[in-house]
Amino acid sequence: MRTELTRETVAKVYERWAPVYDLVFGPVFDRGRHAAIAATERINGRILDVGVGTGIALPYYARAARVIGVDLSQAMLRRAQARVAGQGLRNVEGLAVMDAERLAFPGASFDAVVAQYVINAVPDPEATLDEFVRVLKPGGEIVLVNRIGADAGPRRAVERWITPVVRRLGWRSEFPWGRLARWAERTPGVRLVELRRLPPFGHFALIRFGKADRLQNRAAVRPASG
Repeated sequence: MRTELTRETVAKVYERWAPVYDLVFGPVFDRGRHAAIAATERINGRILDVGVGTGIALPYYARAARVIGVDLSQAMLRRAQARVAGQGLRNVEGLAVMDAERLAFPGASFDAVVAQYVINAVPDPEATLDEFVRVLKPGGEIVLVNRIGADAGPRRAVERWITPVVRRLGWRSEFPWGRLARWAERTPGVRLVELRRLPPFGHFALIRFGKADRLQNRAAVRPASG
């Protein structure tokens, strides 16, 4: 299920976005960032922030959290490093250049994996989600904020029509919920915990997937109300 997005093109695009990313996307995506970080506040332990970018969300994490951030773009990470140093974010244990599809961590390393506006900007979303499951501890959570495209109708047609332009900007617009649902259905030990559309228009959503504990089975993990 690969698309025209490649690792190399995504890296180049976000190198260009780095100097203006906070200005362009800061206010627009702020509600989603707060929702994602709030979802991690009851999770004690180690958090992996994939696609950490300029580190714009790092100050929101609880000081008790232990956060590691990774991103494909060195230019974005330089800004994240400056933010960590400038704001004294001692709960950030490290930042590293890394491909979301090939995370350089042992299995079951993190209590939560957070990816904000990332899944529709990687070449292979399903492979990326599989990596999140691999590095997540049993009982942990994957916390996503992602644009949810239409499954059908006029909006779906528009999303497909603008696809060439949007992909040159570094992401895909045509990413329906059904694609994430199908991935979860076929992935052992993973269940949807929460799906919450975010205002103002519901085009973005907070999505939480839980990884079953060793002592649980799939039926024991029930979705929360969203």
